Amino acid sequence: MTVHLRILGPLRVIRGDGEVDAGPNQQRCLLALLLAREGHPISMNELIELLWGPSSPPTAVNVIHKYIGVLRRLLEPGLPPRAPGEYLLRHGNGYRFTAGPESLDLVRFRHLVAQASAHAGRDEFDEALDRYTEALRLGAGRVADGLADTPSARAVFAGLDSEFSDALLAAAEIAVRLRRPGLLLAPLRRAAELDPLNELLQASLMTTLAAAGHQAEALAAYRTVRGSLAAELGIDPGHALQEAHRRVLTQTVVPAGGTDSPGPLIHPAQLPPDLPMFTGREHELAALDTLAAGLRAEGRTGPLVITMDGPDGAGKSTLAVRFAHLVADRFPDGQLYLDLRESRPDNLLRSLLYGLGLRRNDVPDTFDALVGTYRSLTAGRRLLILLDHAHDAEQVRPLLPSSAGTLVLVTSGPPLLDLAARAGAHQLRVDPPDPPAARELFARRLDGRDRPDSAALAEIVELCGRMPLTLSLLAARLAAAPTLSLTAVSNQLRQDPDRRAVR
Repeated sequence: MTVHLRILGPLRVIRGDGEVDAGPNQQRCLLALLLAREGHPISMNELIELLWGPSSPPTAVNVIHKYIGVLRRLLEPGLPPRAPGEYLLRHGNGYRFTAGPESLDLVRFRHLVAQASAHAGRDEFDEALDRYTEALRLGAGRVADGLADTPSARAVFAGLDSEFSDALLAAAEIAVRLRRPGLLLAPLRRAAELDPLNELLQASLMTTLAAAGHQAEALAAYRTVRGSLAAELGIDPGHALQEAHRRVLTQTVVPAGGTDSPGPLIHPAQLPPDLPMFTGREHELAALDTLAAGLRAEGRTGPLVITMDGPDGAGKSTLAVRFAHLVADRFPDGQLYLDLRESRPDNLLRSLLYGLGLRRNDVPDTFDALVGTYRSLTAGRRLLILLDHAHDAEQVRPLLPSSAGTLVLVTSGPPLLDLAARAGAHQLRVDPPDPPAARELFARRLDGRDRPDSAALAEIVELCGRMPLTLSLLAARLAAAPTLSLTAVSNQLRQDPDRRAVR
């Protein structure tokens, strides 16, 4: 018998043609937590913490086992006693719930959002909006409304609410761009009502209302949220709300059917070109891929940062660019690149904001406002950011976004120890390539020379310290002087400890 489970709103269990009672509140909460973590195991200790917090009863383990047995028979009435069934599987001393998109609304929601992001990444905005609206129709209110009795359980459900809000914000941006804002007004109104202090949601509602021609309602929404922020938090509206208010007042948001063309939906693609003759570095690329897999870890709250340090000329930037191109398709919201040499922190932030689509007149003046705007624009987005040639951790820290779905690659000379300590950055040392890889790099750069002297080539590579940049410059010099032999170059290098022959 087909089972349909709903978690994007009040918990519902539908078996066949009718809804069934999932039991008392705590048992329902257990099922909701397992659904919220679909595909991921939850240990017994974590389940106890989620259900009772620090004051769990001595019988907590037995209670959970009892609930699990009842839930298994609820989902599969014909299941023999003690049989695990199809959905609730034992994992270590805990449990893991598994379901497909036809059974659980959360799985289908995530599949549709992934499709929408992929379409948007290819500038297929009509298709993206269709997938987003299909996904958003699955929402029916707060996740597991009213079931959580502990702060940790509330945090789990709040995370799914945020995931839904992120999809709603992305969909609203596309709807305004395509002049179809009416599609998103109903879910935006519901979400803004449920989360009245969420400034990004309120700003999106205002912008969408104005785009749909409801300017008066948009201004009324601003007055309401401004009053709520002052009364409950004692703060003024942030940049996102102020910017939405300014756009409504100045009628910058063009209503559907207007004559002005809509602004672009920015999808930055700023990575430098990949090096066509890249060779070697299999170990480093594999290490980077392993570290980047941490983005899929449960419970991430900030970006994943990987630093690559090593001597000048060792090939850190080339390696970072190659890896960035290899994984770029994992980041549907785009890629940003910054060269950090000789730049003031405020100018670096302005460059990032321009890359994200902010117009020059809308960029704030103060450093704190620049940081806040950058974090607001990156919230909930899946970006790849490459920060090249960093001086120190202090220069990098303001450039870290707020999104847990973003990967930040940083190259530097010295290790950025403070960034590892304070921002949890992973560190990768990049040394010159080993002798075979360095010889292959140099030989490929000498493409076109007839049978280069392998002994002279190997000596040159070692005399240059196996430094990729030095070898590349030397190969370019040899290309410009085809009559110059490798033996002559090796002789010059032996006689010139400062490597002036390379220049």
